[in-house]
Amino acid sequence: MSNRIDDISINTFIGSGSAISGDIRVNGFVRVDGDIDGNFETSGSVIIGEKARIRGNVSAKVAIIGGIVLGDVTAVESVKLLSSSTVIGDVITRHIQIEDKVIFHGHCIAVEDDSAFEEKSEKYLDSKAVRSKVLR
Repeated sequence: MSNRIDDISINTFIGSGSAISGDIRVNGFVRVDGDIDGNFETSGSVIIGEKARIRGNVSAKVAIIGGIVLGDVTAVESVKLLSSSTVIGDVITRHIQIEDKVIFHGHCIAVEDDSAFEEKSEKYLDSKAVRSKVLR
């Protein structure tokens, strides 16, 4: 029952004007309106507001993005890119929705079937890791 509560009430809020440097890991539903310079991970959903800026990877169950993300987005259930969003990085999810006027530069893997999703995402992440080692 607590999972349903996490899905509808925001547990953590990073307000406008806030600036965080470093990786963040939180539980539950999070709203970000400030700046994060580091990786962001939550076990629940995340809303990244219009004025938010994240320079790092985002990992969540559901990601709704209205601001800027310079990094990869991994959301097991779904990703929604709002018209005000910019994502420079790869997106891995089961379902994706992209509104008009979005800036998206990267690769996208969106596979609904559970086993196919796991296989495709692991294969992609492995190949990405190999490419990054070769380029160094």
